[in-house]
Amino acid sequence: MRRNTVPAAIRRCTAPGILTAAIVLLGASGCAATPHYAPSASTYYVSSRGDDQNDGSSPGQAWRSLARAERVALEPGDRLLLEGGARFTGTITLNGDEAGRADQPVVVGSYGEGRATVEAEGSPGISVHNTAGVEIRDLTVKGDRAAYAHDGGINLYADRPDGGKLDRVTLSHVRVSGFRTGIAVGGAEKGNGFKNVTIREAKLYGNKDVGLLTYGPEFNPGQPTYAHEEFNVSDVDAYRNTGDPGADDRHTGDGIILGAVRNATVRDSSAHDNGSRSSGEAPSGPVGIWAYDAKNVVLEHNTAYRNHTGSKVDGAGFGFDENVSDSTIQYNLAFHNDGPGFYAYTRKTNGAHTDNTIRYNITSDDGRKLPRFGGLAVYGHDVRNLRIYQNTVVMTALENGKSGPALRLMDGEKGVTVRNNLFVTDGSPLALADGGLSTKNVLLQGNNYRAPQGQWALQWGDHAFTGIGTWRKATGQERVDGRPSGLTADPCFTGGTLPSVTSAADARLFAPDCDALADKGLDLRKLFGIDPGSVDYFGQRVGTPPPVGAALPQGD
Repeated sequence: MRRNTVPAAIRRCTAPGILTAAIVLLGASGCAATPHYAPSASTYYVSSRGDDQNDGSSPGQAWRSLARAERVALEPGDRLLLEGGARFTGTITLNGDEAGRADQPVVVGSYGEGRATVEAEGSPGISVHNTAGVEIRDLTVKGDRAAYAHDGGINLYADRPDGGKLDRVTLSHVRVSGFRTGIAVGGAEKGNGFKNVTIREAKLYGNKDVGLLTYGPEFNPGQPTYAHEEFNVSDVDAYRNTGDPGADDRHTGDGIILGAVRNATVRDSSAHDNGSRSSGEAPSGPVGIWAYDAKNVVLEHNTAYRNHTGSKVDGAGFGFDENVSDSTIQYNLAFHNDGPGFYAYTRKTNGAHTDNTIRYNITSDDGRKLPRFGGLAVYGHDVRNLRIYQNTVVMTALENGKSGPALRLMDGEKGVTVRNNLFVTDGSPLALADGGLSTKNVLLQGNNYRAPQGQWALQWGDHAFTGIGTWRKATGQERVDGRPSGLTADPCFTGGTLPSVTSAADARLFAPDCDALADKGLDLRKLFGIDPGSVDYFGQRVGTPPPVGAALPQGD
């Protein structure tokens, strides 16, 4: 669809190649006083009761098919609206010749009652290619068997020859199911990618590989670049993305993955019941919410539970994987995952996994399938300068009576500190560490280690310890400036000795019901120059010194 972008009134006010200043400033001779003309935006309608011979300009003149809508090039400010409650077969495509601007986006959504449904046939449901200034909202997008095998439900991809970040995309109030990936955001070489992307209030379920994925070119630790910038993900629920039992060469069944991104936040979201059909032969397994090849990522106020893995690794709730730096996992809840509730890992020795923080989180009864990884795990080849503090980790026995440690430390760490955490088990090792880890590799200070009377146990290399004093003396752990630190106090959980979690609301059971640990933490700022955070897991203001664990007593 073409438009006359220079109206006659403006043309009459111009000499060849010159716009007369007096006319522009004074509006003389009845001419327009504004030298720039922005064409008015159009709204196009598609209805199950429409007709492709109509002009699409109103609900009464709506088109009938997405194929007819595809013939219109959408311009800044235009809207394409589908009838709420109706189903439309095909794909909505926005390419480099159309769409809007950051301040005047093209809108694709529903009108009337409820959401419209886009039913893709062997293709993405909505494809945004080499363009931005797009808002997609109030839609359900479903894939068929072919789309489940190959496509992204809402697929954003940039591969422009001149590269660069495409500015502003918003996805809101969408439901996406039946694709290989629910929402996929990708960028090719030459700096291609997206910036200022908002994804909120989305349900991503029943997809094969992953609910939400961002990705880009292979990471170069010598010259780190990121395909995408400024991502805000909130109120996204990624669940029952089952994985591919035939994918023996890759992990599948993830909830939310942030890859190749800088300055990104995932908050108030959840990942649960993913990975149930992931391959047992895959080299690695899926995770609920995690990041890789990323910088300045924050995962906060989320839940991850009952995530599974078919392989012998992963199945975790939250994680920072390879090449993540300057990032934080905070105020999250993990429970009943196959792997650890929280982890940091890298297999590459390149210095790119560094300066990350895991704080004020709660993990309960994770490691259900893979207990050896415990509730909170640090492993790989080169995890550097990781700060772990103010977390609550609880591990209870499995049906066979066995359980993993609250804290798992494997070789390959440099400058990892573990402080003011609360570790609780019902008899399994409170911590399990590989041999060869010295205080230069990993340093534990100011933590509380609680197990039932007579069952206190900690495994450090080849040595098993049954008391904090003998362990401290043998390893040099739990000392600050030569003085002993670390406690074995009863945390007085509101829900009893070892609370059982079945929902996010049950996190309240881990709030202490006494003051035993309320102000017993180390003063992280004074002693180590670490920001201790201003509030606990439940939003209560933290004093100085802070508590041990993620929470203050209720009402304090």
